[in-house]
Amino acid sequence: MKSIRNGLVLALGITMTTFGLAACGGDDGGAPAASDPNAKVELSLATFTEFGYEELIPEYERLHPNIKITHRKTGQGGPYHQDLITKLAAGSGLADVTAVEEGHLSNVLDKGSKFNDLTKIGPPEASPDRWLGWKYDAAKTKDGKVIGYGTDIGPLAMCYRKDMLEAAGLPSDPEAVKPLFATWDSYFAAGDQYVSKTGGKAWFDSAAQNFNAMVNQLPTGYIGNDDKPTLESNQGIRDAWTKVTGAVAKGQSAKLTAFSNEWNSGFKQGAFATKVCPAWMLGVIEEHSGPENAGKWAVTAAFPGGGGNWGGSYLTVPTQSKHPKEAAELAAWLTAPEQQIKAFKAKGTFPSQVKALEDQALLSETDAYFGGAKIGQLFAEQAKKVAKPQYKGPGDGQIQENASSPALQAVEQGKSADEGWAQLIDAAKKITR
Repeated sequence: MKSIRNGLVLALGITMTTFGLAACGGDDGGAPAASDPNAKVELSLATFTEFGYEELIPEYERLHPNIKITHRKTGQGGPYHQDLITKLAAGSGLADVTAVEEGHLSNVLDKGSKFNDLTKIGPPEASPDRWLGWKYDAAKTKDGKVIGYGTDIGPLAMCYRKDMLEAAGLPSDPEAVKPLFATWDSYFAAGDQYVSKTGGKAWFDSAAQNFNAMVNQLPTGYIGNDDKPTLESNQGIRDAWTKVTGAVAKGQSAKLTAFSNEWNSGFKQGAFATKVCPAWMLGVIEEHSGPENAGKWAVTAAFPGGGGNWGGSYLTVPTQSKHPKEAAELAAWLTAPEQQIKAFKAKGTFPSQVKALEDQALLSETDAYFGGAKIGQLFAEQAKKVAKPQYKGPGDGQIQENASSPALQAVEQGKSADEGWAQLIDAAKKITR
């Protein structure tokens, strides 16, 4: 019941070669426009990796005998989103319901005219209070249009190796470790202690993983509300850079590139003691750590700086759709609390709906690999700690992936912090010019 969907999406990135989706919005073979509720309507639904919709689609068709859904499921998020942007520009080819991952949302929010406003065409039950406020608001364009219904989320906690913390004389109980992870200062201070007590073993996997979480917690990220880059004037980002690169200089980083083969094997080898841990990361850790490390990993309801989110998606209805009302009804149903719980049980996609986060089916969920941790309750609590969404302007995701991460990797490989910062600034300027 765990998914690595969002991790794979971010790892694959948005610069990979594109390939065509077979789904074409409104490609219904001349079906009538459904003013008649009994008229046959063919809808296309495009998703990538795992959304947990395999059993939900036939259920919807049983409930709506006049609806036929073609599900176009793509294995890789990077090519999927590149293809989405291409077809958006072309004005044709998109599915009636098109999924967008939150890391790519900034690339479509400035193209709001190409998406239906779901507050205008969606069913009344899809009201704003269905979702966590920050999840709902993140899909609003500057002029107030809501272009997406929220699917899953990736609330952040901290995962760690109990046995490795114990060996360093640090607390290892999920409650006792919370003070270590209260702030980024306390987290890196604990890292100094860990490195010292273990003779130089790494505290975390990669600088970029921590830095991305720190930047996402700031009121303003790489792009300001005016869609201009902020790096050279954003003191919060510079402070985060100083803290992370300072930890690298003190030997806290395992210097692993996230989702690389070396990073994958690092879990099994005990290459690092702590890990920034969105809900979907539990499945990644279990897969790569292997059965021999069951019970050694733990997760705690704490995260430096309070809360944060990494991952999650939205269902949109492009204006290319010939059946926008029916498409919006399908998207609203798929993202309803009941369906979010079913998707969670099927693929581990963590719900974003308020009622789903209060459902006992979620709250009672435990994870034997993590010592029986009540992961449903834990991540539901973490989700409620997330503040309002940070504005993500055009180019935000590219800066994170193609500027900040390579610059931090360069620091891990020997560049000074100042040299790495200059590399980050230069790369970001090329992206946003």
